[in-house]
Amino acid sequence: MIDAARAVPTPVARERGNPRQLALGTGTFAMCFAIFGSVSAMMPLTKARLQLSPFESSIAIAIPVLLGSLGRIPLGILADRWGSRRVSLAVMVASIAGALALAEVHSFTQLIVVGFFVGVSLASFASTIGLASGWYPPDRQGMALGVYGAGNIGQSLAAFGAPMLARAFGFPWGYWTFAALTASWLVLFAWFAADPPRRGPPKALRQTLVPLRDRKTWVLGMYYFLTFGGFVAMAIYLPLLLTDMFSLTPQSAGLRTAGFVVVATTARPLGGILADRWGGRRILEIVFPVTAAMAALLCIPSMVTVTLGALGMAVAIGLGNGAVFKLVPQYFPGAVGSVTGLVGAAGGLGGFFPPLVLGVVKQVTGGYALGFVLLSLFALACFGVVITRREVSPTP
Repeated sequence: MIDAARAVPTPVARERGNPRQLALGTGTFAMCFAIFGSVSAMMPLTKARLQLSPFESSIAIAIPVLLGSLGRIPLGILADRWGSRRVSLAVMVASIAGALALAEVHSFTQLIVVGFFVGVSLASFASTIGLASGWYPPDRQGMALGVYGAGNIGQSLAAFGAPMLARAFGFPWGYWTFAALTASWLVLFAWFAADPPRRGPPKALRQTLVPLRDRKTWVLGMYYFLTFGGFVAMAIYLPLLLTDMFSLTPQSAGLRTAGFVVVATTARPLGGILADRWGGRRILEIVFPVTAAMAALLCIPSMVTVTLGALGMAVAIGLGNGAVFKLVPQYFPGAVGSVTGLVGAAGGLGGFFPPLVLGVVKQVTGGYALGFVLLSLFALACFGVVITRREVSPTP
């Protein structure tokens, strides 16, 4: 058997696409995202185990998102320079180590320190995306990136599986299982993964930061701050919110959170396909007002309205995720990795702040309504930007 990592890729193969490499990239993102998701999925159990306050629990959930957000910038740059395969292997090793360490924390301080470094698993998005975008032509980028984004399903696996495993076999198994799955996938990835053909020589660091001066980067970052940030914030905070608001068991809250993640993840490839057909900007013109309306529903403390609001938001932001990343290779065809890192960092930060805000709002007001009002207003602000900006031309 020929080691695909050493196979010589051709531009012709890129024009046809490469389902194997897309599957390997998507699976890697899913495995890493499961490790990241296990932190929030296990938080109701961890909260009781370590006697955490609501605000401490919010901090512990948000901290991994911080490194996962900021880490996307250097990982995207390194993937452009060294190749997605090499960087992704290193990220998986770090993610496995973090999951094993999480099983052994015995204090809030340890939880914060280990949780911060586990954030590298969320940052994996920027390191592996080259296996999706690099192997597909421009007219199929929306589809490829939408499928790749379906790696978010790892969050659903963690949301449902981690509490169930911890209950059945003991607390550490909520983390050990995903560490073992990722280790098995690492072996498969190392054997078959191959970097796509380069579009040119590796860029110097100064060149990779050029997109920071382009307003399109910041606008895309704003859009992703809402769409992916909203997904991360809801996915990591729903287990705690549902157990607190409706006194659900961790297993029941995890199952409902898994449903949210599955819906959002399923909608993401559809968003990319629709963006291929009608344009990412047009899809976002629908996504943002719907997101605002769904956030308003979440302000009403009823299981019916919270369920409808959460599922409706899952559809909207899932479509939005696919649409935003259709625009990245369209506007920056020569810097997909670095721009993905920059935009992805904005999206990750969008998942960092809401849990902290919700924790403060809950502690001060006794409810979560004000936090969802702010989310609705931000979605309307994004809608205002997308309908007033003119269509922009790609940047070489």
